[in-house]
Amino acid sequence: MLSLALLHAHGAAAQAIDLAGPLTLKRTPQLQETVPQPLRGDQTSFITGEQISGQPDLQTVVTGNAQLRRGDTVINADKLSYDQPTDLAKAAGHVRVNQAGNEYSGPDLELKVESFEGFFNNVRYRFLATGGHGDAQRIDFVDAARSVAREATYTTCRREDYPGWMPAWMLSATTLHTDTEENVGVAENAQLSFMGISTPPFPSLSFPLNSNRKTGLLPPTIGVDNVNGIEITQPWYWNLAPNRDLTLTPTLMSKRGIDLSTDFRYLEKGYNGEARVDYMPSDVLRGRDRWGIWSSHTQTFDAKALGLSSFSGSLNINRVSDDDYWRDFSRTPSLTQRLLASDGTLNWSKGDWSGQARALYYQTLQDSTTSATIIPPYNRMPQVTADYNKYDWNGFDISLNNDYTRFDGDPALQSRQFASGALLTQPNAERVYSQATISRPFLTPGSFVVPKLQLHARAYSFDDPLEVRSDAQAYGKLNGVSSANVTVPTFSLDGGLVFERDTSFFGRSLVQTLEPRAFYVYTPYRDQSAIPVYDTAANDFNFATVYTENAFSGNDRIADNNLLTLGVTSRLIDPDTGAEAARFGIAQRLRFSDQKVQLPGVPTVDKGVGDVLMGAQINWTPKWSLDTTIQYNPDSHISTRNTLSLRYSPGPYRTISAAYRYQADSTPGAGDGNKSLDIGWQWPLNDLWGTKDENLGPGRGLGGGRWFAVGRLNYSLIDRQMTDGIIGLEYDGCCYIGRVVLERLTTGQVTANTRIMFQIEFVGFTSVGTSPMRTLQTNIPRYTPLRQPVTGPSRYTNYD
Repeated sequence: MLSLALLHAHGAAAQAIDLAGPLTLKRTPQLQETVPQPLRGDQTSFITGEQISGQPDLQTVVTGNAQLRRGDTVINADKLSYDQPTDLAKAAGHVRVNQAGNEYSGPDLELKVESFEGFFNNVRYRFLATGGHGDAQRIDFVDAARSVAREATYTTCRREDYPGWMPAWMLSATTLHTDTEENVGVAENAQLSFMGISTPPFPSLSFPLNSNRKTGLLPPTIGVDNVNGIEITQPWYWNLAPNRDLTLTPTLMSKRGIDLSTDFRYLEKGYNGEARVDYMPSDVLRGRDRWGIWSSHTQTFDAKALGLSSFSGSLNINRVSDDDYWRDFSRTPSLTQRLLASDGTLNWSKGDWSGQARALYYQTLQDSTTSATIIPPYNRMPQVTADYNKYDWNGFDISLNNDYTRFDGDPALQSRQFASGALLTQPNAERVYSQATISRPFLTPGSFVVPKLQLHARAYSFDDPLEVRSDAQAYGKLNGVSSANVTVPTFSLDGGLVFERDTSFFGRSLVQTLEPRAFYVYTPYRDQSAIPVYDTAANDFNFATVYTENAFSGNDRIADNNLLTLGVTSRLIDPDTGAEAARFGIAQRLRFSDQKVQLPGVPTVDKGVGDVLMGAQINWTPKWSLDTTIQYNPDSHISTRNTLSLRYSPGPYRTISAAYRYQADSTPGAGDGNKSLDIGWQWPLNDLWGTKDENLGPGRGLGGGRWFAVGRLNYSLIDRQMTDGIIGLEYDGCCYIGRVVLERLTTGQVTANTRIMFQIEFVGFTSVGTSPMRTLQTNIPRYTPLRQPVTGPSRYTNYD
């Protein structure tokens, strides 16, 4: 084997190489995935073969295993001639070209190596980024990034080596333009064939050459809905810029009309956001126009110009046309279907101070099919806060929280029912609230003690005097009140110990902790019954709230407390990784006096022993997870709340989860409460008939012929009926994915929406992310898409 190195005169001046000195590695742009154009002329050509002849600096002819290498281009052939003055290479016989990982093969080639201009006849090609490949009668190379193929085919199906092989899907085109710089292919006079069925010819059709975003049609979604009828969604994606895009999504509903959706996203220096607008003219279902607006924007401002440490803002808009929108359009961006919050916020900080100015407005969607009315939350127009936090000041932690809020709502809807039946109509109001806190933590590696003092003060100014109806004598002190104020002090003492020991369970070495904790809080009683409730609710009883001073969230109630909370937690920790294999906890409150401060309509909490709270979290292996919480009433000897969730995830695309939830009704004798069972899964059905593949994983390629079952079912054990459900099948055919999903969403006590969706995705040809995918990812715990965006392969993966 002979070899020859050709240096090009237009390249950089040769540098002397010290062969006696030590070798050092240096960064070079020549090894980048894409060689910069100015450097392509500086590269040396290496020619090897069995026989080499020619004239120096003019022409070189190589026969037998001929090869020419320059930068990211490699040419292999039986015979190769290279004309150095014109930089023209001619190759014949079993020609193979590797250009930056893209491969071409055929009988003969003419190519200017540096500019990569030339042509290739009867070509078989393969693109590195997508694995897409095909055949062409001829390919004309415009440059290193652009080419034009004549009478070409394209598919991403894995090529099989047997006579008569045909891919599951294939694109045929008279002319196929490819641009690996823009990562886009354009087929002219094109037809798409799938399983032997061909579409009518398309004048022009574009598709991506990698997983990056590209302007064009996204996969359509076809479904059947009991409310909408036949539903066809055809998104169109517009890649406006690397940091901006727009998706237009028309949806045809055979029973209702056409719904038009626009989704605009942007990411700029200092700000970003998203805006979506849906509009359906003349909805047949309701006989009127329907619309929805969802927008979010965040921005960072120049804080130094204002003398601040930070200054930022955000704007969120959630609005719809009518009360029935949540029922008729159940697949919208609204996180809460019937309470839509819109707010604008400015946040600032300077040293130990921080604050916020905010305006918050709620749109409450009432249910027209029932007499039950949702009491709307109060709008905050505006809310201004200023907070001071100082940590470890001579060992003390100090904080001061200040809040001014203007509460605005419809007084006709804002009523509160007392336990006796008295009805208080609440006027709009202004509230000023301050809370001062000082604590002195005493911390050691194995213990902590934190005494704390708090002072809560608030004052109200009502727009109209308070009015009590139906029991004015009992609550006469509320009538005519135009203002109110209250000041409440609180003392708490929190302490605990941490013990550790080495142990082992089931042959596994672990560190076990024992962490007893005691929390005492005393807040004297202050009568707050004359104060309306604007933003306050009772805290949920769990391990996050059992060791807190106040039984309420919000600032309208400070609970009177004289109670001691005792608890203990034990954890099992892996000594090598620090991962928590298991956690067990128990806590109980001992109340020394009645809690008389309550929300309207809620009775006093008697002194004595409270409910026992027990919980466990077990993550013994990454495959198994168990989480349970029990709230037990020692007086009635029954559990008032139980939750149990179990998850098994042995690997990618394999997950099963089940959850049981029980919540007793808060009012004795009112009913059986809420008891439900929730099951979700994603699993390869091939496992059931003995073709289990342990190597399934994101980015590895799933091969072909695999069925996957997906779903989630929520069943009410009290009503003995399914509330919500999703059941589907996915089929991975290697180069295409088929999906069929049945979805049922409850929209009322006796109404539900049911639809079935279909989709075929041609891998590497269309983009991922249409409606069935969002439905599966949102509802099925730990669902893994069969195709996920991965980093493109390097050009060196098939460098030869």
